Amino acid sequence: MTSLRLNELRQHTDILRLRNGKSLMVRFVEPRDAEVLQGYFRGLSVRSRYNRFLGAMSELSKSELDRFVHVGEADRFSVVATMMIDGFETIVGEARYAFHPESDSFEFGLSIDDRWQGQGIGSTLLANMECRAAAFGAKRLFGDTLRSNAAMLGLARKSGFAFTHNPDDWKLVRFEKHIDTAPHEIPCASWRLAAQQVAYQAAV
Repeated sequence: MTSLRLNELRQHTDILRLRNGKSLMVRFVEPRDAEVLQGYFRGLSVRSRYNRFLGAMSELSKSELDRFVHVGEADRFSVVATMMIDGFETIVGEARYAFHPESDSFEFGLSIDDRWQGQGIGSTLLANMECRAAAFGAKRLFGDTLRSNAAMLGLARKSGFAFTHNPDDWKLVRFEKHIDTAPHEIPCASWRLAAQQVAYQAAV
């Protein structure tokens, strides 16, 4: 899949409701987000950055940041979770994912701003990942995290993921979930767009 045009990106935006009643927007990253996204990663605690990138780093390299903000290149996609805070759209979380068609699997990683952890943003973003995976036609959703990342392991367990060994690195735990939810039970913009495309192709 090639890079998506800006108007195509914005069709995949979701407005979700958190358990405290606040709204959370999940949208594709755009090139204009580069500086703010870099600021988000710099603002994470050392531990949160280590957990997100499975190693020590202070910020994204220029090449990695470029990959984050050009959605769809090499079939990799990045989203940010944002909230309106004091009148400004503020990144409170992010996720990056890829669909592997040869195995019908959907791989992802995510992080939540330390100041906003414990507000239900992680579970809401994770449910959105499941919907986006279903839109691709994925049968399995999975991610890898450090064995010491108790927060991610707890979130995955609460969300119904099973745990197994990472086949390539003993320091990592793989969490995975079979996607068997009916489409109408996991509504999101990406699923609706995929369903519309299927219906269109069936009609022509």
